[in-house]
Amino acid sequence: MPLKLQHDAPVRTIRSNPSGARCRNCGDALRDTFVDLGLSPLANSYVKLEDLNRAEPFYPLHVLICRNCLLVQVEVFETPEQIFSDYAYFSSYSESWLDHARRYVESVTQRFHLGSKSRVIEIASNDGYLLQYFVKKGIPVIGIEPAANVAKAAIEKGIPTLIQFFGSGLARQLAEEGKKADLLIGNNVLAHVPNLDDFVKGLKIALQPQGVITMEFPHLMRLVEENQFDTIYHEHFSYFSFHTVRNVFLERGLVIFDVEELPTHGGSLRIYARHAEDHSKPIAPSVDSLASREDRAGFTNLDRYFSFGERVKETKRRLLAFLVAAKDNGKRIVAYGAAAKGNTLLNYCGIRTDFIDYVVDRSPQKQGLFLPGTRIPILSPSEIEKTRPDYLLILPWNLREEVMQQMSHIRSWGGQFVVPIPDVRVYS
Repeated sequence: MPLKLQHDAPVRTIRSNPSGARCRNCGDALRDTFVDLGLSPLANSYVKLEDLNRAEPFYPLHVLICRNCLLVQVEVFETPEQIFSDYAYFSSYSESWLDHARRYVESVTQRFHLGSKSRVIEIASNDGYLLQYFVKKGIPVIGIEPAANVAKAAIEKGIPTLIQFFGSGLARQLAEEGKKADLLIGNNVLAHVPNLDDFVKGLKIALQPQGVITMEFPHLMRLVEENQFDTIYHEHFSYFSFHTVRNVFLERGLVIFDVEELPTHGGSLRIYARHAEDHSKPIAPSVDSLASREDRAGFTNLDRYFSFGERVKETKRRLLAFLVAAKDNGKRIVAYGAAAKGNTLLNYCGIRTDFIDYVVDRSPQKQGLFLPGTRIPILSPSEIEKTRPDYLLILPWNLREEVMQQMSHIRSWGGQFVVPIPDVRVYS
């Protein structure tokens, strides 16, 4: 059982650390709890019909924070090979994400003067959703994607893709083959890396002397301030403040020279990094500006992180109260989006088919399967027109505007949208 120590600041939960877990960045013992979301299955381990009577593995979703470097992280219970080698997420099914990728390609191509003699490498390139726009410009690309089923879709688009995990070993191989990157991209991959040291060292090895790294990942400050606990799941091993990621890169010979705050995934950062030896790219004012804002908001102080767990419990109670009241009033509820974040939310709150009849998703790869843990069936969006639910619970709340536009026809029978994060909100 964890021990509770009273402080003037929020209550700190200290565990006995029976697993001997250590920080994947600095190696210190992990003892302090950021939030405990109980037991949960892997968020992207969708269940087939023939496996419904079989047991699923559940793992602790107990999030810890390192006292030394303030990296928020979960322990590794399954290997990356088990999690990512056959993956259910295809980036190209989100129109807003494709628009985001197009805008990024236009921006970096112009800013860093990329052309036919440049090389762009993307780590975790998924189905080629982003690299396809570089290919259209005649810029040579290499995708790196460990999920063979997803990489196949990229290869079919004519995008050269290595079906491998990225690390220092692959980086050396690319360097020896003369394939270093002028632009090295990683969108929503940094959080998925269990061996952070090897990964970031690999970035440095694979980068041309005056090359640029860009990485996008959810911003921990936004996660905390906007109560985005459902973005926590086992596939996300780490959660980064700007303070922490800046130090992670600097300690491995890379300097973050610019940073942008993005609206994606509820609030993300896009960092721009270079070799520490490369002085051709001065540090932009945005770097010190964001660092100062995090400092003023308390994110360089350990105590700032300890109030999060209680806020999460309050959100669970409010969502359950709404669902109970709706069902007591005879309302029918379905969900939109078989998203990983939704699986964290549903499993933590104990929401199953007693509340949610089914979930719809545009991805044919998910239709006909069942959500992990809750076993809620995944159907095509066309099912909604047939059953006419009273409420549509939007699980990928970061795409709520896109979803409400796509599903606006539910208003014709009085259907309403429900967004659970940061608090329960109903939209007519």
